[in-house]
Amino acid sequence: MKKIAVVTGGARGIGNGISRALHEAGYLVAANYHSGVETAKKFHEETGIPIFCWDVSNYEACERGIAEVCEALGGTVDVLVNNAGITRDSMLHRMNPEDWTKVIVTNLNSVFNMCRLTIPSMRDKNFGRIINISSVNGLKGQIGQSNYSAAKAGILGFTKSLALESASKGITVNAIAPGYISTDMTDAIKEDVKERIKAGIPLGRFGKIEEIAHSVLFLADEKSSFITGAALSVNGGQYL
Repeated sequence: MKKIAVVTGGARGIGNGISRALHEAGYLVAANYHSGVETAKKFHEETGIPIFCWDVSNYEACERGIAEVCEALGGTVDVLVNNAGITRDSMLHRMNPEDWTKVIVTNLNSVFNMCRLTIPSMRDKNFGRIINISSVNGLKGQIGQSNYSAAKAGILGFTKSLALESASKGITVNAIAPGYISTDMTDAIKEDVKERIKAGIPLGRFGKIEEIAHSVLFLADEKSSFITGAALSVNGGQYL
């Protein structure tokens, strides 16, 4: 029987690549989205992967969304990839409370919401794979991203704690900390700035979405059952 995988923010950017890779590997994938309706519809048309709309920062919405996924796909969640996230960049002395709270709630609270609602069924069947997408900036910080870096660092602590709680139940909980990855967001960076960034990456380039997706497949595999509580840095050798 095919395993069910849920990817939050799964219809665009890195999430799009993760959803596609899991689908191609034989998982029954549910791609969550909240904004970008047209992008999500195009993704569904191109891939055939079912899409489900809910706000991952809202616990009740997650409860309804997960129930909808389980009913549609005929089972409970085996693999959860917490990928959804936003940025609201600003130097702290200019950051407003709304931008702080929005990033923390969307990027960190959502991980609690999704894990809290899926882990009971994983514990019941003694199997689960939870993969949380953090960031290199959760490891080292970044100017203008105190909110984002705090949320992504929080994900790392959450991952390690949940891994300890879940190990006896056959559930692995790991994080991936991407560096600079080629997406629409990085494509918008000015060329001279891109070159300065690349100069600080030992491999001399941005990562590819497919490389993050491959890392997810590796951690989701049943053969990766001895890896838990890990933070896999996929950053081209940056900040070693």
